Amino acid sequence: MKITSVDCLYSGNNMIVKISTDEGLTGYGEATFTARQKSVEAMIEHFSPSLIGQDPMRTDFIWYDLFRSTARRGGYIIMTAISGVDEALWDIKGKTCGLPVYQMLGGKQRDRLLVYKHINGDTKEALLQEAEAALQKGYKVLRYSMPDARNDIFDTRRMIWDSAERTRQLREFAGEEIELIYDGHSRFNPARSIELCNALAQYRPLFVEDPLIADDLEDYRTLRSHTDAPLGTGEKLGPVWDYTTLIGDRLIDYVRTDICNCGGITSMKKIAAYAETAHMDMVPHGLRTGIGMMSAFHVDISVPNFLVQEQGLFDFDRFHGDDLFIECAMELKGGYCYLGDAPGLGVTVHEENKSEFICFERPHWRKPDGSVQDW
Repeated sequence: MKITSVDCLYSGNNMIVKISTDEGLTGYGEATFTARQKSVEAMIEHFSPSLIGQDPMRTDFIWYDLFRSTARRGGYIIMTAISGVDEALWDIKGKTCGLPVYQMLGGKQRDRLLVYKHINGDTKEALLQEAEAALQKGYKVLRYSMPDARNDIFDTRRMIWDSAERTRQLREFAGEEIELIYDGHSRFNPARSIELCNALAQYRPLFVEDPLIADDLEDYRTLRSHTDAPLGTGEKLGPVWDYTTLIGDRLIDYVRTDICNCGGITSMKKIAAYAETAHMDMVPHGLRTGIGMMSAFHVDISVPNFLVQEQGLFDFDRFHGDDLFIECAMELKGGYCYLGDAPGLGVTVHEENKSEFICFERPHWRKPDGSVQDW
């Protein structure tokens, strides 16, 4: 079997990689960059000539070929493109063997996957209303964040005060049995991050996610020595070597890998194995489409150190993707995901329902003095 074509499909700003073969099998992977998506499509075009004619079953070989055959490896754009290709190849491999991908990763380590739900709201009433709705659906882990910047002005001190108050309100409302995850969105410098984490620690979050600006992982060493709050990060990192400092020096507690940015299924499995050596659990980042989510689910269910999967970016409560573009062989019930046994990733892509590309750019926020604020 040989690869005959590599194509990109869009559902809004979300990008799907489609790989076709001379035996009629097709695989799909997600390569969503969340913004500035055309840069990843250009990288897929660079990869395409070296992929055509290759055996799609050689997933590891192709991964290393794409990763190492350049003088400037890694980086968000290259790794997102590799992720989409890798997921599509595993989809083909599973369909060829007539097995779900998780069976080829060692089989199920668990019967179901715990997932967590995003809750939002700029007011106390709105936030608690969403929390109540999630709890009624059976969710046992809730993720929340700070309010959005007001008029594109991000006031760090106010955000820390608001975050502590929101955490207190949620803990009082949800009780002690529900786990809470606070997302800092990588918006705080070390000094402010220490202040934030210490303000939240008294309310016993499962962990504080991305409390630090993501430029220098050594900042986690500083933060670790100044707070007792559990820490989690990883969605902005690439392959396993990017985790050497965080995992090797035990600077975090939970690993937040994004399967569509780290290098796909091949890469995430290795990151989970590395995290296991430090007895760290995986709490993988959520994805934009059902293809990325299903790719993560297959790794989640096959590794021993999985804890909970972020589910909020792609709303599985609706079961389908944008415009009924993607169907997924899974069931979401009572805060858990139950995977089916369909071959490959277990996704059906209705290409006739795909949408045109929509250009998306993150807000350009400012600090109160007018200088640039990390989004």
